Amino acid sequence: MQKKLRTLQTIHESGAVLIVRLENAGLAERAAEAAIDGGFRALEITLSIPGAVEVIRRLAAKHGPSGVAVGAGTVLDEHSAYECIRAGAEFLVSPQLNSAMIRTANRYQVPTISGAFTPTELVETAEAGADILKLFPTEAGGIAYVKSVLAPLAHLPIMPAGGVTLENVGEWFAAGVAGVGVGSYVTKAWQPDGDFGRVTEAARAFLSAVAEARR
Repeated sequence: MQKKLRTLQTIHESGAVLIVRLENAGLAERAAEAAIDGGFRALEITLSIPGAVEVIRRLAAKHGPSGVAVGAGTVLDEHSAYECIRAGAEFLVSPQLNSAMIRTANRYQVPTISGAFTPTELVETAEAGADILKLFPTEAGGIAYVKSVLAPLAHLPIMPAGGVTLENVGEWFAAGVAGVGVGSYVTKAWQPDGDFGRVTEAARAFLSAVAEARR
């Protein structure tokens, strides 16, 4: 239980989860390392990456002791959940509600960020035991949508995952979200010239914007 609370505290204090979804394990690991250098303390390595479980294993072993929470994303079922937990994943993320995945995570006291979109889905996902509700697909709703949803459901910890930028992150927090997920703005910052230092710079800039928005 203490480990679960520590992970949730890390996510809460960070205010942002980095979504690492790149073409292969090598790029994913380099981007993750650069983002950690830039200050990220909660990272989601998606299972859509070939070899993602081994990336999670290496990053968790290396950075877990220093307080970085390395999680697994696109966890669609119970088997994947257990495999990721055994590899050291400290939280699990899914794009949809899978009760078996949440039960497995709760069995081993690992936090879950579970996808939902409509008010009914959000409430049902909370009832299923998810710790944080991932608004997905975020782009289909946007800031005005989440603000409307949170008017009657302000107690729900909603985290948008997509469509969050340096320019609008303040609007998301003003709308009442518990935290934000960000991906390509940070993880693909290296693409113009292959300089992963740009990922570190983007990470610092984004986290600075999050901190300012929360103040």
